[in-house]
Amino acid sequence: MPNKQARHSKIKEIVVSRKVASQEELLDLLRIYGFDTTQATLSRDLHELGIVRVPDGGGFKYVLHHEDNSEAIRQIIGMEIINVLHNESTVVVKTMPGRAQGVAIYLDRLSNSHIIGTVAGDDAIIIIPDSHENIPHLLERLEEIIERK
Repeated sequence: MPNKQARHSKIKEIVVSRKVASQEELLDLLRIYGFDTTQATLSRDLHELGIVRVPDGGGFKYVLHHEDNSEAIRQIIGMEIINVLHNESTVVVKTMPGRAQGVAIYLDRLSNSHIIGTVAGDDAIIIIPDSHENIPHLLERLEEIIERK
């Protein structure tokens, strides 16, 4: 059975070389190359590799998240966020259906964001801030991301 490093390498190779629209499609391609894995493992792999699903014409595709295209990705992520809600201890980001995980990956990778971690469902993300006092800074950062230009 191939190891995690080999699987990660093959995932990156597939995503860079062709348009892959869904995790199911990517799972099928991995199986062709001898990587029999689960959807949960693939989801973790995509998160670890910084691979995000972005709109592409009439559909979606997976891309590697690189700093050189971070502004384009920020704009896409900003369009996928519908609303940001908060109380004294927690921030919740509402997204378009099916986009919470991709947005959460983006948020988890932000530097100096005051985010300890995120938990994503289908269309909502719970953000755990590093401190209650930093929630206003976190909200400002989210506002920068969703700013419509």
